[in-house]
Amino acid sequence: MATTEKAPLLPSYQDDQTTSPPAEPEVDGLRQRVEETRQAWMDAANAYTEAWKRTPSGRRVTRFQTFVICITSAICMMVIGSVFFVIIYTMIYGDEADVYKPPRKVPLEAHVMSKCPDARDCLNDLILPAMMETSRMVDFKLSYIGTPTDSDDGIECKHGPTECLGNILELCAAKLYPDPKMYLGFTMCMTRQYSEIPAQSLVQDCALEHGISFDQLNDCASDEHLGTGIDLLRTSVERSQSANVSTSCTVRLDNKVWCVRHEGEWIDCPGGSDVQGLIAEIKKLRTE
Repeated sequence: MATTEKAPLLPSYQDDQTTSPPAEPEVDGLRQRVEETRQAWMDAANAYTEAWKRTPSGRRVTRFQTFVICITSAICMMVIGSVFFVIIYTMIYGDEADVYKPPRKVPLEAHVMSKCPDARDCLNDLILPAMMETSRMVDFKLSYIGTPTDSDDGIECKHGPTECLGNILELCAAKLYPDPKMYLGFTMCMTRQYSEIPAQSLVQDCALEHGISFDQLNDCASDEHLGTGIDLLRTSVERSQSANVSTSCTVRLDNKVWCVRHEGEWIDCPGGSDVQGLIAEIKKLRTE
């Protein structure tokens, strides 16, 4: 019986020295093929892009892109130009180059008493008209005049306890509603009928007229509310004392006495008592 030998699964190269294994692709050749493929893909992509740009939608997008690039470039040039201008201007003028300093708010303060007729005239004839034009230019404050009592840490007011309560109510309005348009309007409403302060009907009417909560005013002014009202009055009176002010109504501008209303007359008014003079001085001080 003939013996059949199984053929090897893999060819033997040992028996035939003339036969060599199949050559493997070289790396350089593969790299070249990859580069050729990539270049062909890029050429095709560029050709597609150029063809798409010639379509209606492509033309619209291209015009929009050009517009955006132009606007962006213009903005960048403006910013760069502004920066260089500031640098050069500062190098030339140094600290004197205050053109870029924002206008400051000028301190404007009226020292008053709530039941004082001079305070009524001062606020009505000078402060309120000036504030109508310069409210955004000033840091306005109402301060009150009185005398601290050593015995009970209280405050004594010239026109009695009712004036102290009126002062407190007006200070509470300023604390609760810091916008001068609101609390100054409320104070003017009260001051026009100063003899009736602190009648509840007057306070309620003035609060309603100027959008102020009567309940909040009452809470602030009452002793039960942690003494907030009397603390406000004490602080305000001490402020007037520190400024050496004892006459109602004394108007101070930029921390200096501008004009005083006393016994129905304007006195100590180096800059004048007219509204336009005060407005002009505020505008001047604002840019200094």
